[in-house]
Amino acid sequence: MSHSHSPGSHGHQHGHSHSHADGLGQRRLLAVMGIAWLICLVQLVGALLTGSLALLFDTVHVLTDALGVSAAWGAAKLAARPSSAKRTWGFKRVEVIAAMFQAAILLSVGIFVLITAVQRFFTPHEIPGVDVLIFGAVGLVGNIVMILVLLGGNRTNFNMRAAFLEVVNDALGSLAVVISAIVIATTGWYQADALVALFIGALIIPRTVKLLKETLDVLLESTPPDLDLPEIQKHLEALPQVVAVHDLHISRISSDLPVLTAHVIIHDECFITGGSGQVLRALQTCVSEHFEVSIKHATFQLEPESFRSAECADLP
Repeated sequence: MSHSHSPGSHGHQHGHSHSHADGLGQRRLLAVMGIAWLICLVQLVGALLTGSLALLFDTVHVLTDALGVSAAWGAAKLAARPSSAKRTWGFKRVEVIAAMFQAAILLSVGIFVLITAVQRFFTPHEIPGVDVLIFGAVGLVGNIVMILVLLGGNRTNFNMRAAFLEVVNDALGSLAVVISAIVIATTGWYQADALVALFIGALIIPRTVKLLKETLDVLLESTPPDLDLPEIQKHLEALPQVVAVHDLHISRISSDLPVLTAHVIIHDECFITGGSGQVLRALQTCVSEHFEVSIKHATFQLEPESFRSAECADLP
């Protein structure tokens, strides 16, 4: 079916403003990034000194946090840059790519953790429980500080949410390291170290798969999960003067920027009486106010009903 592009047939509504909250989110990420790299360095020294597998993999977990938050901070800085003639959406999509990068690293680490921990469970190594306890406690305190920093952040953003989830899960991992160290110091049961490593791996994999799926959905331009495409089409077609809606697409440029495009067939007299402008305003109001997720960027192509009939007549 050919498409009609008549003057005034497109309606655009933009929502590209960046609030003070964006800058605050970047500062939160920067603070967490510094703490994460510091914890990573301290725990790495501890893992090398004690030979603890749980502490080593908690260090790796913190390393992925540090890398992930660093990528998130860089993505947030790039996403805040204005659009240009070359990049009409700016760098908004970088947020999604960075989150997918984090997920890929975490998934690889998680699988490696599980395999190595199983091997270590059957061949346990002697580990100084008190030393592991000290380094594990340092990691736990650092993670609690990071949680407090991120607690007020915007977790609808992929990278802020990824950073928050990573820190929370890493805090659980550090707590488990502390518990295993206490068990080893008091009972001498060294398999506790391998069990905690398995626990950390179990923390990493499920959330990583979920995050990877969400970022792939954005890159594949899937309909956002909190928007019902048939319901939106039905709602649009119920508006006055609207005959039908076709070629309706809803996708996301980034986690917080849904976009909609649609061809809307309206009665012919709207183009004669000037009523097409009212229809366009009604369409924009509908998608920006009537659904759980507000779609601030929507493009509608208005087509006369007779145009559709003429196209159907031309078909063989």
